[in-house]
Formats: sequence, structure tokens, C-alpha cells
Amino acid sequence: MIDHMGISVSDLAKSIAFYKQALAPLGYELIMSMDSFAGFGIGGKPDFWIGVGTPKDRVHVAFATKSRAIVRAFYDAATAAGGKDNGGPGIREVYHPDYFGAFVLDPDGHNIEACCHEAYLG
Repeated sequence: MIDHMGISVSDLAKSIAFYKQALAPLGYELIMSMDSFAGFGIGGKPDFWIGVGTPKDRVHVAFATKSRAIVRAFYDAATAAGGKDNGGPGIREVYHPDYFGAFVLDPDGHNIEACCHEAYLG
């Protein structure tokens, strides 16, 4: 199990603003912020870190959710925060029949996703 991860961002303040809004529907909050890094998480423990650096390679981070509605809320919040559409909310049958995800590029071009693996029950 992964305990935490971090990615490089070029503008910490801009990225903090983006992630505060984009991750709010997932229950994530800004937990810790210092001069060159910030940590987001749920329940007081940061598990997603951003830090000032040169993002040479773009990364893909997928956040698991409990519902398709949360995936949609993530997508709406992330695009409202300035994220660029990289695949709106929908079924991704290529992964499996119930895979529901949405993809947004953050200010540095990292591919940020929210996904739900639960079958749709109406």
C-alpha cells in the first residue's frame, strides 16, 4: 500500500489553489504548507504532496472515490479551478465495465483523475 506520494509543481501558490478546489469534493484538505511544499489529505494525514521543482515528466495520479457523483463533482471543481479537460466523466470500458473516471490536467500538465469502480445501481 502506498503511504504518500509527491509531485513537482512550478508555482506552489497556484497549485495549492488548484488542488484545494479540485480535491475538495473528495474530502481532501490542505493539511500542511511550508515554503516549498504542501500536503493534502483526509483526517489530518497528508498523503498527496506537491513541492516546488521542475516538472520535467508529467505524472498521472488517480484518486479513488466511492461514487460516480463524486467523480463528476471532482471534474467540475477541477475545471472550475483552471484545470484542462483531459477526459470528462464517463465509463472507461477499456479498463473494466464499471470503471467510471474523469481526467483533468493540473497547472503543470499532470494528469489528475478521480475514479469509481462500483457498479451503477441507479
